[in-house]
Amino acid sequence: MSNYWPWWAGAVGLAVVTINYTVSTDRSFGVSSAWERVLHWREERRAERMDAQFADERALTEALAAATAAHFGTRAGAPTPPYAGVVEPETAARGVEPPTGTPSATAPDATASPRPAPLVSQAALLLSIFVGGWVAAVTAGRFEFRLDMGDGFREIVTGSPPQMIGVLFVGGVLVGFGTRLAGGCSSGHGLNGCGRLHPDSIVATAVFFGTAVLVSFLLWKVV
Repeated sequence: MSNYWPWWAGAVGLAVVTINYTVSTDRSFGVSSAWERVLHWREERRAERMDAQFADERALTEALAAATAAHFGTRAGAPTPPYAGVVEPETAARGVEPPTGTPSATAPDATASPRPAPLVSQAALLLSIFVGGWVAAVTAGRFEFRLDMGDGFREIVTGSPPQMIGVLFVGGVLVGFGTRLAGGCSSGHGLNGCGRLHPDSIVATAVFFGTAVLVSFLLWKVV
Protein backbone atom coordinates (compact mmCIF):
# COMPACT_ATOMS: atom_id res chain seq x y z
CA MET A 1 0.00 0.00 0.00
CA SER A 2 3.04 2.29 0.13
CA ASN A 3 2.58 3.11 -3.57
CA TYR A 4 -0.85 4.63 -2.99
CA TRP A 5 -1.81 8.05 -1.66
CA PRO A 6 -2.50 8.38 2.05
CA TRP A 7 -6.16 7.91 2.89
CA TRP A 8 -6.55 11.56 3.91
CA ALA A 9 -5.13 12.78 0.57
CA GLY A 10 -7.64 10.67 -1.32
CA ALA A 11 -10.45 11.98 0.89
CA VAL A 12 -9.42 15.58 0.23
CA GLY A 13 -9.21 14.96 -3.52
CA LEU A 14 -12.65 13.36 -3.65
CA ALA A 15 -14.12 16.18 -1.56
CA VAL A 16 -12.65 18.84 -3.87
CA VAL A 17 -13.98 17.12 -6.99
CA THR A 18 -17.43 16.50 -5.52
CA ILE A 19 -17.91 19.99 -4.06
CA ASN A 20 -16.63 21.69 -7.22
CA TYR A 21 -18.96 19.62 -9.41
CA THR A 22 -21.98 20.28 -7.19
CA VAL A 23 -21.33 24.04 -6.89
CA SER A 24 -20.60 24.54 -10.59
CA THR A 25 -23.47 22.43 -11.96
CA ASP A 26 -25.98 22.24 -9.05
CA ARG A 27 -26.29 18.52 -9.78
CA SER A 28 -25.20 15.32 -8.10
CA PHE A 29 -22.05 13.61 -9.30
CA GLY A 30 -22.75 10.10 -10.55
CA VAL A 31 -21.11 7.68 -12.96
CA SER A 32 -23.90 5.15 -13.53
CA SER A 33 -26.37 7.84 -14.58
CA ALA A 34 -23.79 9.34 -16.96
CA TRP A 35 -23.14 5.91 -18.46
CA GLU A 36 -26.87 5.30 -18.95
CA ARG A 37 -27.34 8.64 -20.72
CA VAL A 38 -24.37 8.07 -23.02
CA LEU A 39 -25.68 4.62 -23.97
CA HIS A 40 -29.05 6.20 -24.89
CA TRP A 41 -27.48 9.19 -26.61
CA ARG A 42 -30.05 9.33 -29.42
CA GLU A 43 -32.95 9.78 -27.01
CA GLU A 44 -30.94 12.23 -24.92
CA ARG A 45 -30.04 14.36 -27.94
CA ARG A 46 -33.70 14.40 -28.99
CA ALA A 47 -34.71 15.54 -25.50
CA GLU A 48 -32.04 18.26 -25.49
CA ARG A 49 -33.29 19.60 -28.83
CA MET A 50 -36.85 19.71 -27.51
CA ASP A 51 -35.69 21.51 -24.35
CA ALA A 52 -33.89 24.06 -26.49
CA GLN A 53 -37.05 24.70 -28.53
CA PHE A 54 -39.14 25.32 -25.42
CA ALA A 55 -36.54 27.18 -23.36
CA ASP A 56 -38.43 30.49 -23.77
CA GLU A 57 -41.46 30.07 -21.49
CA ARG A 58 -43.25 33.17 -22.83
CA ALA A 59 -42.84 32.02 -26.43
CA LEU A 60 -44.11 28.58 -25.43
CA THR A 61 -47.17 30.11 -23.72
CA GLU A 62 -47.96 32.25 -26.77
CA ALA A 63 -47.57 29.25 -29.08
CA LEU A 64 -49.92 27.16 -26.94
CA ALA A 65 -52.46 30.00 -26.88
CA ALA A 66 -52.31 30.38 -30.66
CA ALA A 67 -52.65 26.62 -31.19
CA THR A 68 -55.63 26.49 -28.81
CA ALA A 69 -57.35 29.37 -30.59
CA ALA A 70 -56.70 27.81 -34.00
CA HIS A 71 -58.07 24.46 -32.92
CA PHE A 72 -61.16 25.51 -30.93
CA GLY A 73 -61.79 28.88 -32.53
CA THR A 74 -62.85 32.10 -30.82
CA ARG A 75 -66.00 34.19 -31.01
CA ALA A 76 -65.71 37.40 -32.94
CA GLY A 77 -65.04 40.28 -30.57
CA ALA A 78 -64.62 38.03 -27.57
CA PRO A 79 -61.82 39.09 -25.25
CA THR A 80 -58.87 36.75 -25.03
CA PRO A 81 -58.58 35.45 -21.47
CA PRO A 82 -55.21 35.89 -19.83
CA TYR A 83 -53.24 32.70 -19.51
CA ALA A 84 -51.67 31.62 -16.26
CA GLY A 85 -48.25 33.08 -15.75
CA VAL A 86 -48.66 35.83 -18.40
CA VAL A 87 -48.98 39.44 -17.27
CA GLU A 88 -50.85 41.68 -19.72
CA PRO A 89 -48.76 44.60 -21.08
CA GLU A 90 -51.25 47.26 -19.91
CA THR A 91 -51.34 45.69 -16.46
CA ALA A 92 -47.58 45.72 -16.23
CA ALA A 93 -47.50 49.33 -17.48
CA ARG A 94 -49.85 50.46 -14.69
CA GLY A 95 -47.71 48.66 -12.14
CA VAL A 96 -50.59 46.44 -11.04
CA GLU A 97 -49.57 43.20 -9.40
CA PRO A 98 -50.89 39.97 -10.95
CA PRO A 99 -53.61 38.13 -9.02
CA THR A 100 -52.54 36.27 -5.94
CA GLY A 101 -51.68 32.66 -6.67
CA THR A 102 -50.90 33.30 -10.33
CA PRO A 103 -47.29 32.32 -11.08
CA SER A 104 -45.19 34.79 -12.99
CA ALA A 105 -43.76 33.74 -16.31
CA THR A 106 -40.32 34.95 -15.30
CA ALA A 107 -40.35 33.76 -11.71
CA PRO A 108 -38.19 30.66 -11.20
CA ASP A 109 -39.83 27.59 -9.77
CA ALA A 110 -38.06 26.78 -6.52
CA THR A 111 -39.36 23.20 -6.53
CA ALA A 112 -38.32 22.43 -10.11
CA SER A 113 -35.35 20.09 -10.40
CA PRO A 114 -32.41 21.27 -12.50
CA ARG A 115 -32.28 20.12 -16.08
CA PRO A 116 -30.00 17.16 -16.80
CA ALA A 117 -26.39 18.00 -17.54
CA PRO A 118 -25.54 18.30 -21.25
CA LEU A 119 -24.85 14.96 -22.86
CA VAL A 120 -21.39 16.03 -23.98
CA SER A 121 -20.40 16.72 -20.39
CA GLN A 122 -21.50 13.21 -19.38
CA ALA A 123 -19.38 11.70 -22.15
CA ALA A 124 -16.45 13.90 -21.09
CA LEU A 125 -16.87 12.66 -17.50
CA LEU A 126 -16.59 9.01 -18.53
CA LEU A 127 -13.66 9.73 -20.84
CA SER A 128 -11.89 11.67 -18.10
CA ILE A 129 -12.16 8.70 -15.72
CA PHE A 130 -10.47 6.45 -18.28
CA VAL A 131 -7.79 8.98 -19.25
CA GLY A 132 -7.13 9.94 -15.63
CA GLY A 133 -6.57 6.33 -14.62
CA TRP A 134 -4.27 5.76 -17.59
CA VAL A 135 -2.22 8.89 -16.87
CA ALA A 136 -1.90 7.94 -13.19
CA ALA A 137 -0.71 4.43 -14.07
CA VAL A 138 1.79 5.68 -16.65
CA THR A 139 3.29 8.38 -14.42
CA ALA A 140 3.63 5.88 -11.56
CA GLY A 141 5.35 3.38 -13.88
CA ARG A 142 2.71 0.74 -13.19
CA PHE A 143 0.92 0.65 -16.55
CA GLU A 144 0.78 -2.83 -18.01
CA PHE A 145 -1.49 -4.26 -20.67
CA ARG A 146 -2.82 -7.67 -19.62
CA LEU A 147 -5.79 -9.90 -20.32
CA ASP A 148 -6.36 -11.24 -16.81
CA MET A 149 -7.40 -9.76 -13.47
CA GLY A 150 -4.16 -10.57 -11.66
CA ASP A 151 -2.95 -13.24 -9.26
CA GLY A 152 -5.53 -12.45 -6.57
CA PHE A 153 -8.46 -12.99 -8.94
CA ARG A 154 -6.87 -16.17 -10.27
CA GLU A 155 -6.39 -17.65 -6.80
CA ILE A 156 -9.76 -16.63 -5.32
CA VAL A 157 -12.16 -16.84 -8.29
CA THR A 158 -10.83 -18.59 -11.37
CA GLY A 159 -7.77 -18.80 -13.59
CA SER A 160 -9.67 -19.93 -16.69
CA PRO A 161 -10.06 -17.11 -19.27
CA PRO A 162 -13.54 -18.22 -20.46
CA GLN A 163 -14.80 -18.50 -16.88
CA MET A 164 -13.22 -15.16 -16.05
CA ILE A 165 -15.08 -13.47 -18.93
CA GLY A 166 -18.35 -15.08 -17.85
CA VAL A 167 -17.93 -14.10 -14.21
CA LEU A 168 -17.04 -10.51 -15.11
CA PHE A 169 -20.00 -10.26 -17.51
CA VAL A 170 -22.50 -11.56 -14.97
CA GLY A 171 -20.98 -9.35 -12.27
CA GLY A 172 -21.23 -6.30 -14.51
CA VAL A 173 -24.90 -7.01 -15.27
CA LEU A 174 -25.67 -7.39 -11.57
CA VAL A 175 -23.82 -4.18 -10.71
CA GLY A 176 -25.67 -2.27 -13.42
CA PHE A 177 -29.03 -3.64 -12.33
CA GLY A 178 -28.30 -2.87 -8.69
CA THR A 179 -27.18 0.70 -9.29
CA ARG A 180 -30.25 1.54 -11.37
CA LEU A 181 -32.51 -0.19 -8.83
CA ALA A 182 -30.91 1.84 -6.03
CA GLY A 183 -31.14 5.07 -8.03
CA GLY A 184 -27.39 5.56 -8.17
CA CYS A 185 -23.96 4.04 -7.63
CA SER A 186 -21.41 4.47 -4.86
CA SER A 187 -20.18 7.77 -6.31
CA GLY A 188 -23.67 9.27 -6.52
CA HIS A 189 -24.95 8.05 -3.16
CA GLY A 190 -21.69 7.83 -1.24
CA LEU A 191 -20.09 11.12 -2.29
CA ASN A 192 -22.99 13.43 -3.13
CA GLY A 193 -25.99 11.91 -1.38
CA CYS A 194 -24.27 11.34 1.96
CA GLY A 195 -22.62 14.76 1.69
CA ARG A 196 -26.10 16.29 1.40
CA LEU A 197 -27.43 14.04 4.19
CA HIS A 198 -30.05 12.38 1.98
CA PRO A 199 -31.60 9.49 3.96
CA ASP A 200 -31.90 7.19 0.93
CA SER A 201 -28.24 7.76 0.05
CA ILE A 202 -27.12 7.00 3.60
CA VAL A 203 -29.07 3.73 3.58
CA ALA A 204 -27.85 2.79 0.09
CA THR A 205 -24.21 3.50 0.98
CA ALA A 206 -24.50 1.45 4.17
CA VAL A 207 -25.87 -1.47 2.12
CA PHE A 208 -23.12 -1.06 -0.52
CA PHE A 209 -20.22 -1.17 1.90
CA GLY A 210 -21.81 -3.63 4.30
CA THR A 211 -22.29 -6.11 1.48
CA ALA A 212 -18.74 -5.52 0.25
CA VAL A 213 -17.30 -6.20 3.70
CA LEU A 214 -19.39 -9.38 4.04
CA VAL A 215 -18.43 -10.71 0.61
CA SER A 216 -14.74 -9.93 1.19
CA PHE A 217 -14.85 -11.78 4.50
CA LEU A 218 -16.49 -14.82 2.89
CA LEU A 219 -13.96 -14.87 0.04
CA TRP A 220 -10.90 -14.60 2.24
CA LYS A 221 -11.97 -16.62 5.30
CA VAL A 222 -14.52 -19.13 4.01
CA VAL A 223 -13.96 -19.78 0.32
